[in-house]
Amino acid sequence: MPFPPARRRAPRRPSTPLLVSLAVAATMCAPLPAQAVPAPATDSELAEAAAALTVWNATDVCGYLTLPTASLHGAAVQWGSSKPRTITPTGEVNRPTHGRPPLHVTLTATVRLDQHQVKRRFDVTVRPLPEQKPMEGYFFPYFAGERYTDGEQVYFGASRGNDPLHWDDLNDNNPVLTSSLGEKGVRDPFIVRSPERDKFYLVATDLKINGGKGWGYEMRFGSQYLEVWESTDLVHWSEQRHVKVSGDQAGMTWAPEATWDPKLGEYVVYWSSNLYAADDTEHTGSTYPRMMYATTRDFHTFSKPKVWNDPGGGVIDSTVARDGGWYYRVTTDDKVVGSCARDVVLERSRVLTAVDTPDSTPRTWQLVDDCVRTGVGTDWVEGPTVFRDNSGDGWWVFMDEAGGRGYLPFHTDSLSEPDWSLPSDYQLPSRPRHGTVLPVTAEELARVRAAFPSS
Repeated sequence: MPFPPARRRAPRRPSTPLLVSLAVAATMCAPLPAQAVPAPATDSELAEAAAALTVWNATDVCGYLTLPTASLHGAAVQWGSSKPRTITPTGEVNRPTHGRPPLHVTLTATVRLDQHQVKRRFDVTVRPLPEQKPMEGYFFPYFAGERYTDGEQVYFGASRGNDPLHWDDLNDNNPVLTSSLGEKGVRDPFIVRSPERDKFYLVATDLKINGGKGWGYEMRFGSQYLEVWESTDLVHWSEQRHVKVSGDQAGMTWAPEATWDPKLGEYVVYWSSNLYAADDTEHTGSTYPRMMYATTRDFHTFSKPKVWNDPGGGVIDSTVARDGGWYYRVTTDDKVVGSCARDVVLERSRVLTAVDTPDSTPRTWQLVDDCVRTGVGTDWVEGPTVFRDNSGDGWWVFMDEAGGRGYLPFHTDSLSEPDWSLPSDYQLPSRPRHGTVLPVTAEELARVRAAFPSS
């Protein structure tokens, strides 16, 4: 159907659609800055709505894009693509195969407000897929704890070869990423590799206890933001981003993690929050931490948060692994779920965003094991990080016995039928607190060791 005619003003002359071309200039995954768009003679608000649009990482597309369908002043946005098989009008991306040249695509946004419209063009470059290489080592970002003045920043550890049990501190045991935004401390760093395997996003809790306002205040009025960095090689990192993901009723936003969901075509990002009633502005009402989630494609734009897991009592520190068509979720649970209290719970679901509330009967996530730590005989543990052994020898879940021995490497041959054990011989980094173990290639392992050596 043709667009409605634009309103006319004296002197009578037809309004002309506005076309702005944004050329490709950079080679790294970086945001494409919005250029000024001349105001149409009929509507300056429409020009502002068009100018506000951004296609993130347009000069080096390596994943699905967020193409907004709305802009300023209530304007609606519709997208077109010059190569819809490469980039669809809804932002799904099919990259060239490894060894092929990059593809150049023009995305056109048609911005409509009342009976007016303008067009804005983005010239984007789609990077070819990387070569697929085997995982032959492990990388471990973590924080060191509030006992140290610089402990609430991001540290790196690296495995000794393809051994998940023996590690070295990197960067002379000094932090590699430090926060200059929000509370200027970061905890619980989590790193996720893109499904194409050549982009990394690191998200962390915006929280500083050392020299801060204390745990009680932070649980009631803590940050509603996440701290985000991204990289293509684990060595060079973007500027820090301070992104609000929680609603105003949240008292904290702790221990974020992310899992790619191929059915959604988005990352599902999840964290724990205390939630308060809308009229409880002092956050004094009874509450407990629930697991929340939102979705994103680029870690710039997030959906509104929703409750993900609320069993009726406190849950924190969920981590997820995918195996055999199931998503397995490991969670630190502060209540009695089955036969064990204050334990680590293992559940599974075929739908990552399946929601559980106190009224869920039966629960949408199937209980696999509710006595993970009790069965092994440890004290209270938290901050689990789950990963598959590169050699195919089952699964590891590193968990932090915060009041005792620190991180402990729990092992099981299977997640569906777990048989947990602790090895007797292991040497983890010297001061790890809640972090992530990420399988890496031999090239990636050598690169981080060379960039952040230790004496």
